[in-house]
Amino acid sequence: MWPTAEGYTSATPASRHVPYDSRGEELVVRVWEALELPGSAMDYHFVLQNAVDRLWSTRNADPRALEMLEVFALLDLELMEAAPQAVSFEGTEPMAFVRVTSVPRLIGLLEREGAFAEALAVAKRLTRFGQGEDMMTRLSEKVGALAAEAAGAGRAQ
Repeated sequence: MWPTAEGYTSATPASRHVPYDSRGEELVVRVWEALELPGSAMDYHFVLQNAVDRLWSTRNADPRALEMLEVFALLDLELMEAAPQAVSFEGTEPMAFVRVTSVPRLIGLLEREGAFAEALAVAKRLTRFGQGEDMMTRLSEKVGALAAEAAGAGRAQ
Protein backbone atom coordinates (compact mmCIF):
# COMPACT_ATOMS: atom_id res chain seq x y z
CA MET A 1 0.00 0.00 0.00
CA TRP A 2 1.15 3.53 -0.81
CA PRO A 3 0.36 6.58 1.30
CA THR A 4 -1.64 9.42 -0.25
CA ALA A 5 -3.18 12.63 1.12
CA GLU A 6 -6.49 10.73 1.43
CA GLY A 7 -5.06 7.61 3.09
CA TYR A 8 -3.57 4.56 1.39
CA THR A 9 -3.92 3.09 -2.08
CA SER A 10 -2.62 0.08 -4.00
CA ALA A 11 -1.87 2.32 -7.00
CA THR A 12 1.87 2.93 -7.32
CA PRO A 13 3.35 6.44 -7.39
CA ALA A 14 4.28 5.95 -11.06
CA SER A 15 0.73 5.00 -12.05
CA ARG A 16 -0.74 8.04 -10.25
CA HIS A 17 1.78 10.66 -11.36
CA VAL A 18 0.49 11.74 -14.78
CA PRO A 19 -2.84 13.60 -14.50
CA TYR A 20 -5.35 12.61 -17.16
CA ASP A 21 -5.76 16.21 -18.32
CA SER A 22 -2.02 16.95 -18.72
CA ARG A 23 -1.00 17.96 -22.22
CA GLY A 24 2.03 19.29 -24.08
CA GLU A 25 5.20 20.00 -22.14
CA GLU A 26 3.52 19.20 -18.81
CA LEU A 27 2.63 15.73 -20.09
CA VAL A 28 6.18 15.09 -21.28
CA VAL A 29 7.69 16.22 -17.98
CA ARG A 30 5.22 14.19 -15.93
CA VAL A 31 5.89 11.04 -17.97
CA TRP A 32 9.65 11.34 -17.48
CA GLU A 33 9.07 11.89 -13.75
CA ALA A 34 6.70 8.91 -13.53
CA LEU A 35 9.35 6.65 -15.04
CA GLU A 36 11.63 7.52 -12.12
CA LEU A 37 9.02 6.75 -9.45
CA PRO A 38 8.33 3.36 -7.87
CA GLY A 39 6.09 1.19 -10.00
CA SER A 40 5.85 -2.05 -11.91
CA ALA A 41 6.80 -2.68 -15.53
CA MET A 42 3.07 -2.74 -16.31
CA ASP A 43 2.63 0.70 -14.67
CA TYR A 44 5.41 2.12 -16.84
CA HIS A 45 3.91 0.53 -19.97
CA PHE A 46 0.55 2.17 -19.33
CA VAL A 47 2.18 5.53 -18.54
CA LEU A 48 4.00 5.38 -21.89
CA GLN A 49 1.05 4.04 -23.88
CA ASN A 50 -1.33 6.67 -22.50
CA ALA A 51 1.23 9.39 -23.27
CA VAL A 52 1.48 8.17 -26.87
CA ASP A 53 -2.31 8.25 -27.22
CA ARG A 54 -2.52 11.78 -25.79
CA LEU A 55 0.35 13.05 -27.91
CA TRP A 56 -1.33 11.64 -31.00
CA SER A 57 -4.58 13.42 -30.18
CA THR A 58 -2.79 16.76 -29.70
CA ARG A 59 -0.31 16.50 -32.59
CA ASN A 60 -1.91 19.35 -34.56
CA ALA A 61 -1.75 21.80 -31.65
CA ASP A 62 1.69 20.77 -30.40
CA PRO A 63 4.47 20.51 -33.01
CA ARG A 64 6.73 18.54 -30.66
CA ALA A 65 4.06 15.90 -30.04
CA LEU A 66 5.10 13.57 -32.85
CA GLU A 67 8.76 13.66 -31.83
CA MET A 68 7.90 12.70 -28.26
CA LEU A 69 5.36 10.14 -29.48
CA GLU A 70 8.20 8.37 -31.29
CA VAL A 71 10.46 8.52 -28.22
CA PHE A 72 7.80 7.16 -25.87
CA ALA A 73 6.58 4.44 -28.28
CA LEU A 74 10.11 3.16 -28.81
CA LEU A 75 10.75 3.27 -25.08
CA ASP A 76 7.55 1.30 -24.54
CA LEU A 77 8.71 -1.32 -27.06
CA GLU A 78 12.08 -1.57 -25.31
CA LEU A 79 10.28 -2.02 -21.99
CA MET A 80 8.11 -4.75 -23.50
CA GLU A 81 11.18 -6.54 -24.83
CA ALA A 82 12.99 -6.29 -21.48
CA ALA A 83 9.95 -7.16 -19.35
CA PRO A 84 7.31 -9.04 -21.41
CA GLN A 85 5.24 -9.51 -18.25
CA ALA A 86 4.40 -5.78 -18.52
CA VAL A 87 2.04 -6.60 -21.40
CA SER A 88 1.07 -10.20 -20.73
CA PHE A 89 -1.88 -11.88 -19.13
CA GLU A 90 -0.87 -13.52 -15.89
CA GLY A 91 -0.72 -17.31 -15.77
CA THR A 92 -1.16 -18.11 -19.47
CA GLU A 93 0.98 -20.75 -21.18
CA PRO A 94 2.16 -19.95 -23.73
CA MET A 95 2.38 -16.31 -22.71
CA ALA A 96 -0.54 -14.26 -24.09
CA PHE A 97 -0.20 -10.52 -24.55
CA VAL A 98 -2.57 -7.57 -24.19
CA ARG A 99 -3.27 -5.48 -27.29
CA VAL A 100 -0.69 -2.69 -27.39
CA THR A 101 -1.60 0.63 -29.07
CA SER A 102 1.58 2.70 -28.70
CA VAL A 103 3.81 0.75 -31.07
CA PRO A 104 1.25 0.29 -33.88
CA ARG A 105 0.64 4.04 -33.66
CA LEU A 106 4.35 4.62 -34.27
CA ILE A 107 4.44 2.09 -37.12
CA GLY A 108 1.52 3.89 -38.80
CA LEU A 109 3.23 7.25 -38.36
CA LEU A 110 6.49 5.98 -39.87
CA GLU A 111 4.60 4.40 -42.77
CA ARG A 112 2.70 7.62 -43.51
CA GLU A 113 6.02 9.48 -43.54
CA GLY A 114 7.43 7.00 -46.08
CA ALA A 115 9.92 5.46 -43.64
CA PHE A 116 8.92 1.93 -44.68
CA ALA A 117 12.16 0.18 -43.68
CA GLU A 118 12.06 1.74 -40.20
CA ALA A 119 8.37 0.88 -39.82
CA LEU A 120 9.09 -2.71 -40.92
CA ALA A 121 11.89 -3.04 -38.36
CA VAL A 122 9.57 -1.90 -35.56
CA ALA A 123 6.74 -4.18 -36.79
CA LYS A 124 9.12 -7.17 -36.77
CA ARG A 125 9.99 -6.45 -33.15
CA LEU A 126 6.27 -6.23 -32.28
CA THR A 127 5.51 -9.69 -33.72
CA ARG A 128 7.18 -11.25 -30.67
CA PHE A 129 4.07 -10.12 -28.79
CA GLY A 130 1.58 -11.71 -31.21
CA GLN A 131 0.87 -8.38 -32.91
CA GLY A 132 1.97 -6.54 -36.03
CA GLU A 133 2.04 -9.50 -38.43
CA ASP A 134 -0.36 -7.80 -40.87
CA MET A 135 1.67 -4.58 -40.73
CA MET A 136 4.87 -6.55 -41.29
CA THR A 137 3.43 -8.25 -44.38
CA ARG A 138 2.22 -4.96 -45.87
CA LEU A 139 5.48 -3.17 -45.11
CA SER A 140 7.60 -6.06 -46.45
CA GLU A 141 5.74 -5.74 -49.75
CA LYS A 142 6.34 -1.97 -49.84
CA VAL A 143 10.03 -2.30 -48.99
CA GLY A 144 10.40 -5.05 -51.61
CA ALA A 145 8.65 -2.96 -54.26
CA LEU A 146 10.87 0.03 -53.49
CA ALA A 147 14.00 -2.13 -53.64
CA ALA A 148 12.90 -3.59 -56.99
CA GLU A 149 12.15 -0.11 -58.30
CA ALA A 150 15.55 1.16 -57.16
CA ALA A 151 17.29 -1.85 -58.74
CA GLY A 152 15.42 -1.24 -62.00
CA ALA A 153 16.36 2.43 -61.97
CA GLY A 154 20.00 1.49 -61.33
CA ARG A 155 20.08 -0.84 -64.34
CA ALA A 156 18.48 1.81 -66.55
CA GLN A 157 21.38 4.21 -65.98
